[in-house]
Amino acid sequence: MPRSNRNDNFIDKSFTVMADLIVKLLPINARAKEAYVYYRDGLSAQNDGDYAEALENYEESLKLEENAIDRGETLKNIAIIYMSNGEEERALETYQKALEENPKQPSCLKNMGLIYEKRGRTAEEDGRRDDADGWFDLAADVGPKPSG
Repeated sequence: MPRSNRNDNFIDKSFTVMADLIVKLLPINARAKEAYVYYRDGLSAQNDGDYAEALENYEESLKLEENAIDRGETLKNIAIIYMSNGEEERALETYQKALEENPKQPSCLKNMGLIYEKRGRTAEEDGRRDDADGWFDLAADVGPKPSG
């Protein structure tokens, strides 16, 4: 059963009904609508802490979604789950994919910087100063450079 049919509280049910109505009225094709339903169910599962279900829904959404901005948003949410699960390398790879789809996602850059900073602090605590400097340099280099 789709997650949208299982929401128990009034606010979630109301949001789901409104979102379904809006999706039905939008002048987009059936494939895009189905992609959105999977995305919405993934977001709901992620908010509930059910990361396995969220990832399944996000993967289904990516199979259908053709819009680069929406694909980037979905990939960003997948990366957030990986980051939450301590899968930093997968998170970094997925943030990079999200930025390739939509480069205008500063939260991807911020989170990549946080991972690099964490690695730098860990290296510093372990007495690996050279490694720490390398990670801190990566953290500082994440993102667009000011033009000038």
